[in-house]
Amino acid sequence: MSSPDPTEAAARPTPPKSQGKFVTGSTMRHVVVMTLTGSLGLSFLFLVDFLALWWISQLGNEVLITAIGFAGTIQFFVMSVSVGMMIGAVALVSRALGMGDPEEARRIATSAMIYGATFQTALAVMVFIFRREILIWTGADGPALEVAVQFLAISLPSLPFVAIGMCASAVLRAAGEAWRAMMVTVAAGVVALIVDPILIIWMELGVNGAAMGIVLSRMTMAVMGFYWVSQSRNLLARPSAIDLRLFFLPFLAIAMPAVATQVSTPFGNWILVRAMAQHGDSAVAGLGVVLRLTILCFGGIFALSGAIGGIIGQNYGAKQYDRVARAYVDALKFCAIYTGVVWILLWFSADLISTSFGLGPEGAHVVRVFSYYAAGTFVFTGALFVSNAAFNNLGRPLWATAANWARDAILMAPFAFGLGALYAGGGVIMGQALANTLAGILAAWIGWRFVRRLNGPPAAVLDAKPAST
Repeated sequence: MSSPDPTEAAARPTPPKSQGKFVTGSTMRHVVVMTLTGSLGLSFLFLVDFLALWWISQLGNEVLITAIGFAGTIQFFVMSVSVGMMIGAVALVSRALGMGDPEEARRIATSAMIYGATFQTALAVMVFIFRREILIWTGADGPALEVAVQFLAISLPSLPFVAIGMCASAVLRAAGEAWRAMMVTVAAGVVALIVDPILIIWMELGVNGAAMGIVLSRMTMAVMGFYWVSQSRNLLARPSAIDLRLFFLPFLAIAMPAVATQVSTPFGNWILVRAMAQHGDSAVAGLGVVLRLTILCFGGIFALSGAIGGIIGQNYGAKQYDRVARAYVDALKFCAIYTGVVWILLWFSADLISTSFGLGPEGAHVVRVFSYYAAGTFVFTGALFVSNAAFNNLGRPLWATAANWARDAILMAPFAFGLGALYAGGGVIMGQALANTLAGILAAWIGWRFVRRLNGPPAAVLDAKPAST
């Protein structure tokens, strides 16, 4: 038996212990653990939102449901900023950890949290001031407008808490703390689950009670997240004006394209609603059920981009380029398996879902088309999100922005309106599926070519270091 070549052993990269947990071990295991924990927290939050709307519906006033819908649309766009900030934090923190510099990772995490809270505060103030005008532009009028204005007046000031909570969850995920990152959002959901019926029904506060429940939930998320990253896991450093200046441009270079990427989805949903509205109220109701099913059933797909960002970032920072490519492929495999399982479940429960929501013939047809055919194409939506994670964490965030907007702004409208004109509401759903398929295949192919050809030193987190601290 020959002895190992010492030259070859020396050349083999051995990551130091301080580089983080993702640079060793099975990449598939990391993908599964991070994605499932992320999806559990995300799906739980959306389930709680669904139940809150259900409690409002028990008041027997359809105007209140309409008002919540308008207000929720505005908040969905605004919260996309926090999601973009979260992606920026994951990319930079995980890369620093992968490069074996936990102290710099803590400084980045602190700065990212300050940036996120500051930007979200400024945006919340702007939307708060012009909330009535924005709601009118969205289409709200009459009593629904007044209720939505009041709802936003109570809930908008809590948006900075969202930024803190999401950023904290992102830092925990970048460090490999899957369970704690999940519990940040789950804890917020549990609070909402408890206080919503108390405030809305028992205290008879109605929509105002729902808004108060949102505030309490977001405060819980911020407190839990801040405690875990600062006290429990020591992932924050002392705030520094030098760090805020130093990390601002690298953070902005990732976060701003990520924000632009995130807001493409609500824009695409707006196109679907416009296309479906041509086929009657029942079709629109069916689309509403489909959108809720999409979020609840495919939480693992939506969580995938943020979940694997830390895995890709750490291995890129550690120059483990083969592991970056392996994580990319493993994430695509996860997409296929996850989508297949959910697709089977939806196939057999389509009629039950339609009946439970009391949908008319056209609405039930929309749900069946989604469950029987379109749900299977979410494997390509997942592929799009995997490529987004690679682009955001490997220095190409604008590629992710281009991929998402190509789907939601270029492909979605002609397919949704065109197939809708031929096949009514079911055609709109298949138009969305076709847009997802084409964009996902193209983005996955470009992403694979990109990660397969990685070489050389990782992109620096900073171009320069401060002379002194």
